[in-house]
Amino acid sequence: MSARRAIPDAATSVASGLPESERTSGAGVSVQESALVLGGTGKSGRRVVERLRAVGRTVRVGSSKGNPPFRWTDPQTWAAVLDEMDAAFIVYSPDIAMPGAPEVIDAFTEQAVAAGVRRLVLLSGQKSEVGLESERRLQDSGADWTILRAAWFNQNFDEGFLREEVCSGRVALPVGDVGEGFIDADDIADVVATVLTRRGHSGAIYELTGPRLLTFAEAIAEIAEATDQEVKYVQISPESYAATLTAQGLSPVAVDRWIYLFTDLMDGRNARVEKGVQQVLGREPRDFTDYARAAAATGIWSSDR
Repeated sequence: MSARRAIPDAATSVASGLPESERTSGAGVSVQESALVLGGTGKSGRRVVERLRAVGRTVRVGSSKGNPPFRWTDPQTWAAVLDEMDAAFIVYSPDIAMPGAPEVIDAFTEQAVAAGVRRLVLLSGQKSEVGLESERRLQDSGADWTILRAAWFNQNFDEGFLREEVCSGRVALPVGDVGEGFIDADDIADVVATVLTRRGHSGAIYELTGPRLLTFAEAIAEIAEATDQEVKYVQISPESYAATLTAQGLSPVAVDRWIYLFTDLMDGRNARVEKGVQQVLGREPRDFTDYARAAAATGIWSSDR
């Protein structure tokens, strides 16, 4: 790991944690502070972009279709998106827990610091040896850092890869009766926006979960109730799931990644409710029932969509 230069604390602005009247007026916001949001078109990233822009922050969206474009697999695209940015929200793809992630995070944060980025916020996830090493690389960067360890997103069921299965009436995964603290992407975005724009979060690690644990079977049952449709959860073997993914055209590397995420990381190590949302925002996180009802009301899970 390369040596890093120390950077003094960056001045921060007040943003989404303010009362509505202050947020809409832009009181206390420094429009000169800019932020790069990687994965800025994804489930959490686009919500972060909306919140930062709402309070007058200059935001650059980091994505393969952005201008300039950004790709984790092409370090030559990094310099342009980092140019003149004060802060960066880092969402690593495909996953922070995947082999090779620490080395990429190390290289990116080194380049970010050299470019003058002073604040780094990392979206981490389920605790794993590789994920924790990725976090350590961020901590050694020399920048102001904050780490957000998030549970599974609620929105994986309506905005992500599970939506089609929910619509089909059958969700089949290689996960048993393991509790997960499903968290809403809006809660994550509120936390990110607050951490990026307010003092007091430097050097902090926040564990972000919803207010209760649910198994995948319980989560699907709540979606079924909210939609008034028959949706069943079926636990299948890792081998069966691998065969399904292969039939869908996924590469062997991608198949191995999904099997790892659903088996090694869903072993009960993260079956707990944490208070990170409350610590940052001073309120309770959104309950899964409320999420399911709101999503169902949009018709997103209608079988004819």
